[in-house]
Amino acid sequence: MLSLLFSSPTTALLCSLSRRLSIKTTLTRTLPFFTATTTTMSINLQSHAFAGNPLRSKTLKPTDPLSPSLALQTLKAQLLDNSHQLSSINFKVLPFRKGKPLASSSSDGDFVPNWRLGWISLADCKSLLASSGVELSGENLVYLGSRSEEDVVYWAVDVSTEDNLINGFGSKQFCFVELRTLMVATDWADELAMGDLAIAGHARALLEWHNLARFCGHCGSKAVPMEAGRRKQCSNELCRKRIYPRVDPVVIMLVIDKENDCVLLSRQSRFVPRMWSCLAGFIEPGESLEEAVRRETWEETGIEVGEVVYHSSQPWPVGPNSMPCQLMVGFFAYAKSLEINVDKEELEDATWHSREDVQKALMVAEYEKAQRTAAAKVNQMCKGVEKGQNFSADFNLESGELAPMFFPGPFAIAHHLISSWVNQSSTIGAGVQSKQPSNSLSNL
Repeated sequence: MLSLLFSSPTTALLCSLSRRLSIKTTLTRTLPFFTATTTTMSINLQSHAFAGNPLRSKTLKPTDPLSPSLALQTLKAQLLDNSHQLSSINFKVLPFRKGKPLASSSSDGDFVPNWRLGWISLADCKSLLASSGVELSGENLVYLGSRSEEDVVYWAVDVSTEDNLINGFGSKQFCFVELRTLMVATDWADELAMGDLAIAGHARALLEWHNLARFCGHCGSKAVPMEAGRRKQCSNELCRKRIYPRVDPVVIMLVIDKENDCVLLSRQSRFVPRMWSCLAGFIEPGESLEEAVRRETWEETGIEVGEVVYHSSQPWPVGPNSMPCQLMVGFFAYAKSLEINVDKEELEDATWHSREDVQKALMVAEYEKAQRTAAAKVNQMCKGVEKGQNFSADFNLESGELAPMFFPGPFAIAHHLISSWVNQSSTIGAGVQSKQPSNSLSNL
């Protein structure tokens, strides 16, 4: 975890006591005519939500038994072997239904429930599908990765067409949960849950891409899975075009004024009341990241941007199904102008917000309350108490009643761009800071 760039005894004590990663830091700003000390809230994470996938820590050599090709061969042999002979390699499968991963939840007394992915054995997966009249084959499964220390290989399977499976999983207190709901329900201090969230995001992105890439875009022939589902290939022998998973890059930027005292935040019509966030937009062909930042800012707000500074990036597999995995690339963008001209077709509103207003919004936002509420609802769903309900609205539970405005929660890169600027320190990664103009801020 990134340590904060402060050294006061009070701050050190707060850091050491922060078990849940919700901490207060003290920042002293020195300007030519005054010095002000302010306190705000920031949440520090080792990596962004959906990043840090523990199953993708390294690439295995093709000769490794846990590698995609060899693991698929072993898996197919097990599926054909009705004698259930034991293998040195274990297989675990994560079912998905309409983009929702299978999950379980447990609670210990008065503690907040913890959710986990609903892994099932290959044999159980085969049996459950067989009960619905479906034969499981290697082509149905997508390779996710492995844990060499356990000799376990992990797979995902889409069971969206099998309605009969819901009751079977429900009897085991499993349920299919929206990935956005799991995102909000994730305890940021729970390393296992953060890892599960990254695995689920990767799996959903691959499965949704498989559903989209059914045919070759070159000749129209059927596309078939290759390399254990990690890519596809055209089945036409005269074409044989290779098809790889789609990633849609998006720039997301916090626009900062010349004095480094205000930031430009925007609202979209789909936002819940009082929610503000950073500007963002897709990269166009033939365009650099920095050019995309400047173009999108100008098109949406009429603000001209000069210097662009990279902050961090985040995979975002919870967008529309037509874009299975967006890659959010975060920047600080320094404005050369101040007059705003909002493109009403893109934004509902955009305005400059002072550092003080942003600090207050971060201090009163109830992100942990939203996490606890969502975690409790996932637990109820898995117990069958509220089966069938959609809790995507949990994404909107982040603000307190007294907050005049609030921002996306710590699961979104926008939150960390904003809080990094407020604190003049990084809340993600290692040592990334926003630029500090020499006439505005003293060195920390």
